[in-house]
Amino acid sequence: MVEIHQDEVLTGEAVALDVQPVGFFLRALSALIDVLVGIAVLLLFVAIVGWLGSLGMLDTDVLPIVTIVVAVLVMVVIPTTVETATRGRSLGRLAVGARVVRIDGGASGFRQAFIRALTGVLEIWLTLGALAAVVGAFTPRSQRLGDLLAGTYAERTRTPPLPAPAPGVPSSLLSWAETADVAHLPSGLSRRMAQFVRQAEHMMPGARSRVALSLAEEAASHVSPVPHADPETFVRAVVAVRRDRELRALELQSQRVARLTRGLGA
Repeated sequence: MVEIHQDEVLTGEAVALDVQPVGFFLRALSALIDVLVGIAVLLLFVAIVGWLGSLGMLDTDVLPIVTIVVAVLVMVVIPTTVETATRGRSLGRLAVGARVVRIDGGASGFRQAFIRALTGVLEIWLTLGALAAVVGAFTPRSQRLGDLLAGTYAERTRTPPLPAPAPGVPSSLLSWAETADVAHLPSGLSRRMAQFVRQAEHMMPGARSRVALSLAEEAASHVSPVPHADPETFVRAVVAVRRDRELRALELQSQRVARLTRGLGA
């Protein structure tokens, strides 16, 4: 059985993609921006309707109906149209670097946008965002109720900048690096090893040897197989392998975002 992690999506071809869902606070900020824009548009429409009514161009009996129509336009029609036309974007999502996509990673369409907008009347407008906040706080990808019903979530479109090329694997361990398993290395230990590699040239020889030995002994239980090499060479090799693999993962993610961006412009 293939294990799918929280930050992965499974495509129709059964390929697991590593993605970065937008966090709760960025989603809240995005929603707040969209709501403020919606309120501004709503007030503009209301002002126009009131002005037309004061000129006698609209019957007072028609004003409630016009108000309801305007509310539907602002809360449902306009968000659905914008999200469908931009394939999951809005002003708020552009500001935080996000877009709404389907659970399988594909671009959302009219059906998803309509369900989200219709549900948003309840969870965003009528409850002042309280329902959306409660649901989003307890879902793995900060999905609100509309996302759960539409089968969508908000994905990051701004990936971190690619790191500078790391020192390569020592030549004596090139063959080992091709099959080495370093995935289980704790993140804290990985950061300390990378920091040591960056600062090793400026350390006193005795301290440099002691730190390298300590890091190598700590990392040995998380690396398979453990190569026959001196402690510092081992540490440098592990750091280089992890850096190269993380660099390739970021490059693949950047290429995927670029393809999605090109798809929006098509």
